[in-house]
Amino acid sequence: MSPERYKNLVAGEWVEARTGETFDDVNPADTRDIVGCFPSMGQEDVTRALDVAAEAFASWKRLTPVARGAILRRTAELLRERAETIARDLTREMGKTLAEARGEVARASFFFDYYGAYGRLPIGDHLPDERDGVFTYTVREPLGVVVAIAPWNDPILTPARKLAPALIAGNTVVLKPATLTPLSSWHLLRALADAGAPRGVVNMVTGQASVVGDAVLGHPEVRAITFTGSTAVGLDLAARARARNIRVQTEMGGKNALVVLRDADPDLAARLAASGGFGQTGQRCTATSRVVVEAPVRGAFMDAFVAAARRIQVGPGLEEGTTMGPVVDARQLETVLGAVAQGREEGAQVRAGGERLRGDRYDRGYFVAPTILDNVSPAMRVAQEEIFGPVVSVLQAGDVDEAIEIVNRTRYGLSAAIVTRSLAAAHAFARGVDVGCVAVNLPTVGWDVHVPFGGFKDSGSPFKEHGAEGLQFYTRVKSVAMRVEDR
Repeated sequence: MSPERYKNLVAGEWVEARTGETFDDVNPADTRDIVGCFPSMGQEDVTRALDVAAEAFASWKRLTPVARGAILRRTAELLRERAETIARDLTREMGKTLAEARGEVARASFFFDYYGAYGRLPIGDHLPDERDGVFTYTVREPLGVVVAIAPWNDPILTPARKLAPALIAGNTVVLKPATLTPLSSWHLLRALADAGAPRGVVNMVTGQASVVGDAVLGHPEVRAITFTGSTAVGLDLAARARARNIRVQTEMGGKNALVVLRDADPDLAARLAASGGFGQTGQRCTATSRVVVEAPVRGAFMDAFVAAARRIQVGPGLEEGTTMGPVVDARQLETVLGAVAQGREEGAQVRAGGERLRGDRYDRGYFVAPTILDNVSPAMRVAQEEIFGPVVSVLQAGDVDEAIEIVNRTRYGLSAAIVTRSLAAAHAFARGVDVGCVAVNLPTVGWDVHVPFGGFKDSGSPFKEHGAEGLQFYTRVKSVAMRVEDR
C-alpha cells in the first residue's frame, strides 16, 4: 500500500512542488512505516509562497483584530475536535508517546485561544504631551511577511507558538516545518484554512532547509524570521539576516541543569530529574541534561534516580504502557550513543542505560535506553554540549554557590531548576543563574502559554516567546502626536 501523498498550502490552495519531487515522512519506531509523502519544494515554490503572503498582507492588516481573533479561536476549536487523529499522526512521525502527543496538541490549541483573545485587548497607549491641545498615542503595527522555521521535536506546538502571535498582530506567515515531521504542521495549516484564514495569509513549504533559507533571505518582502532549532543553524541564520536588516528571533539549544541541595527530598528530586531528562526521550530544548547534587544527599538521590530510570518502559509510542519512545532518526541515535561513548572516554561512569536497545520490539526503530552518567566533571563534553536525547549527567557541588557556578559554566542559558526546602537558597538560585527560565521544586521543562519563554547567551535572542512578551517580536511601535485645529 502506497503512503498517502500530502500537499502544501500556498495561496489558499493545496499544491505539489513544481519540481515534482517528494520526500518520505518515516516512523522512527518502525522505519517500514511511511507516514506520508510530502513535496520537496524548490526556490521557485518558496518564492511564490512569499509573494502571495506579501500580496495578502495589506488586506489581513486591515481586518480588525476582533475578526482575526475569531479565526484563531476557531482554529483552537478545530484542533481540539481533531486532537486524537493529530496526536496519532504526531506519534507516528516523531516517536513521542501518545500521551505526550495528546498533551502537545492540547497546548497548541491553547496558543490560539490565548492570542485569539488579544483581538479584544488594547494595542497601544495614550500618552501625555507637554503641548496644549496635542493628543499623543502609540499603536503597535504588524511587520509584514514573517517566516517561521520550526523543529521536529514539537512539530505542532512550536508552529502554534509562532503562528498565533504573528497572525493576531496582523502579519502573514510562511511556515517551514522540519522535514522529519511535516504532517503535524499540515494538520495545523488545515485547521487554520478551515477556520477561515484568507488566501495567502498562512502558507506552508516543505523541503530542504538550504533551498528554503536561500529563497527567504533573498526575498525583498520578508520582514522577520522566527527560528527554533540548533544553536549553530540559528546563529548562522541571524548573521546572514543581519545584512538585510531582517528581524530575527531564535530559540536554540540548552544544557539545562537541575540542582539538588542537601535538604531536598531525594525521591522528589529523582522524579523531577527523570521526567525532565527522559520525558519526550530527552528531545526537548528544556530537557534536564545535567543534575548537580550536594554530597550529603548524593547517595540517596542516585539510588532513587537509577530506580526511576529502570522503571521507564521504552517502546513504540502508540503501544499501551510505553513511557518513552525512540529518538527521531538514525542521526540522532548516533549522536546519543556517541555522547555516551565520549563520556566513558572522559571518565564518566554509566549507572543506567548507555546502549541501543535490541530485540524484536526495537530492531526496526531507533530505541536507546534511558541513560545516567555519574562522576561527571564540569569540563567534560557531556557536561557542556547539548545531546538532545535521554542522557543525564550527574555532577557534585559543595554548596549552592558552587552549584550556581556549575550551572552557569556553559555557553547556554535556557532553563534551570533547584530542589530545596530553603526559601533563601531558592531566591539565591533564581538571582544567580544566568538562564531565562528558573523553576523551584519543579522540572526544567513545562512553561505555560502566558509565561514569557526564552533563554540567554547562546540559547536564544532577546525576543521572548509566549505571553504578552511574545507579541513584541511581531510588531513595531508607531508614535503619533496630533493637534486638530479648529476651523
